[in-house]
Amino acid sequence: MKPFLTFCALCCFIGIFKLPIEYYTFLRILVSIGALLVLYNTLSSKQHYFSIIFLVILILFNPVFPIYLYRKNIWIPLDTVTGVLFLLINFAERKEHKKEEETAEETAPHIPLIHQRTVSRDRIINPKKTKQE
Repeated sequence: MKPFLTFCALCCFIGIFKLPIEYYTFLRILVSIGALLVLYNTLSSKQHYFSIIFLVILILFNPVFPIYLYRKNIWIPLDTVTGVLFLLINFAERKEHKKEEETAEETAPHIPLIHQRTVSRDRIINPKKTKQE
């Protein structure tokens, strides 16, 4: 997913330039798919602030019911901010995974090896059964 989000950000930055309308249709589809993936991941990890932001991006870039702003000077900051947000979510999740791994290592109990083995006198030994039983 990380390379796909980076590709979405790169395509948003390319969208700043004057390109044919087919590219912007491709960009709408690509950003909508990326926003859906991010929305799913942020909702499952309960990061509601990113969920709201990418829901707005999904609505703005949706290819089914497109929102036309008709002016390129409005779309340039939107494409730039969207690209930056894709990069931000791409690198923000990496930092959170590292923090989770560090806290998991810190909370794991460190038991010395001496206490893990059992002492022979503490074992229960079953008496041998005689042949008469």
